[in-house]
Amino acid sequence: MSKPADEQDRVDQPQVDDEDSALGEADEEMVTERLFVKRRVVGRRLDKYLHGRFPRLSRTLIQRLIKQGEITVNDKKSKCSYEPASGDIVKLRVPPPEPTDIIPEDIPINIVYEDRHMMAINKDVGIICHPSHHTQTGTIANALSYYAGENLSHGDDPFRPGIVHRLDKNTSGIMLVAKTDEAHWRLSLQFEQRKVQKTYFAIVEGNPTLDGDIIDQPLAAHPEIKERHCVPGFPTRQMLFKEAVTEYRVQERFVGFSTVHMWPKTGRTHQLRVHMSAIGHPMIGDSLYGGHYFSEADIAGSGSTDPLITHQALHAFRIEFKHPITEKPMVLEAPITPLLTGIAELIRKHRSR
Repeated sequence: MSKPADEQDRVDQPQVDDEDSALGEADEEMVTERLFVKRRVVGRRLDKYLHGRFPRLSRTLIQRLIKQGEITVNDKKSKCSYEPASGDIVKLRVPPPEPTDIIPEDIPINIVYEDRHMMAINKDVGIICHPSHHTQTGTIANALSYYAGENLSHGDDPFRPGIVHRLDKNTSGIMLVAKTDEAHWRLSLQFEQRKVQKTYFAIVEGNPTLDGDIIDQPLAAHPEIKERHCVPGFPTRQMLFKEAVTEYRVQERFVGFSTVHMWPKTGRTHQLRVHMSAIGHPMIGDSLYGGHYFSEADIAGSGSTDPLITHQALHAFRIEFKHPITEKPMVLEAPITPLLTGIAELIRKHRSR
């Protein structure tokens, strides 16, 4: 039985060197790309295959380019219905990516790893990943545009150059950034196939009954509270629930608090926050999902009464994946923030069992 087409596509390798594979020769406002097909997949049409490789190009445009002879297989004209075979060389002349309206801004970014294909950054709390419209500024996308300029992938969204996946505004931690469309496509495929493992650290209220468990509860947008998501509980309403699975393991138990590690198996909005709240252990500071604000006085019995944290105590500290080009296993980490380590140490000092 053949594997799904997208799983086979990931082994296709550009014929040219990695450095040249993402962008070819510019010729009268057209860009030449060259792909080497490593395996044939039964039922995978040429137009569908190329749309998967270049999502910024509509399938209609690809079909037109094939008919015009701008896309060839082994230097010969082809048909949209042709199924690329092992060893085929596909050449295409396509319009260059449209310029984005992202405004470059000199916003500091903490780079964990970088090569000519991709980057990994340690995102700070309080900054969103990308703008929702062309006039919005102050985002990770604006910072990346300033730092890397045109050396970012374009993907299929002009407001998300280089951004492969996102973190919530007030969640800190490691994020992957693609510099080339090739790297972007291959990293996105790993996320889609759930081959990327992300590990999060959180401080939650109370002590989970089990040392570790898998929370398998679907999520949907809350029917009444904007920006909030929820597990099933509104049977009279028509809500679109999507699969959501989280594994967690308790790291330390204290009086009234616990630190946990979490591994999301799916990537739903607010998934970790909703799931921990659903089992009765919201993250401290996460008022949207039932978490409370705690001060030094609350934890230690004396000291400041100002809240230690006013957002979810959550940090993405490790990510494991394969390099999009070399396929070398990668494990990258972003140190837990001083704010969270400081709170954990305060709890450890005054709330140990």
